[in-house]
Amino acid sequence: MNERTLASRIFRKIQSRIHPVIDVSDEYTDLLAGANAGWLERGNLHAISYAIKNLPSEAPIIEIGSFCGLSTNLITYYKGKHGRTNRLVNCDKWIWDHEDRYIGDSAMTIKEYLAFALDTYKRNVNLFSRSDLPETIKEFSDDFFGLWREGKQVEDIFGKIVMLGGPISFCFIDGNHAYEFAKRDFENTDEFLEAGGFILFDDSADGTQWDVARVRDEVIRTHRYEIVMKNPNYLFRKK
Repeated sequence: MNERTLASRIFRKIQSRIHPVIDVSDEYTDLLAGANAGWLERGNLHAISYAIKNLPSEAPIIEIGSFCGLSTNLITYYKGKHGRTNRLVNCDKWIWDHEDRYIGDSAMTIKEYLAFALDTYKRNVNLFSRSDLPETIKEFSDDFFGLWREGKQVEDIFGKIVMLGGPISFCFIDGNHAYEFAKRDFENTDEFLEAGGFILFDDSADGTQWDVARVRDEVIRTHRYEIVMKNPNYLFRKK
């Protein structure tokens, strides 16, 4: 462990004691997280629930990055809990760099791993979000927003014809965490996010080593967004 990583962990531990994470887990979210693979920051539950409960309109919810569907299914759950009928439109390409590379000392490649993740995503949302399926577009986020900007009609991974475009009410940004990608995800979201709409950045907590922290700070400096909560990730509302 390098000094930067150690310092970050110590900072996060101190922060968690000074400002404990609000965890609104319940029986369903616990069981879902146990069956549905994914990296869940429990504080995101409160942030997602708050945003959905306080959506400014019926405009769509956008999720950038879907992986195996854990956050997708959680968004659907909180939509039902709060009686919201906003469309959930999400995107993921299920492609990473160096796909032919073997994972660790295993005989499995990145490509095989991601093909499994995509199949797992389909099974998970077809079960846990079966009454309110998301509209999942198999594209990188830049290409997805390009289609959104042009108001294109596309086919999602379930064979449904989906019309893209228009304002959005909430975006959960959990795609590529490298600075240039996270920044473009924000800029694209900002273009369509309506006043009073929300952005939740995953892995944006104080002390994080992810580049998304730079984007978080730039959002704050625009003075066009208010910080709704740090739990520990940042939930913003557009002024």
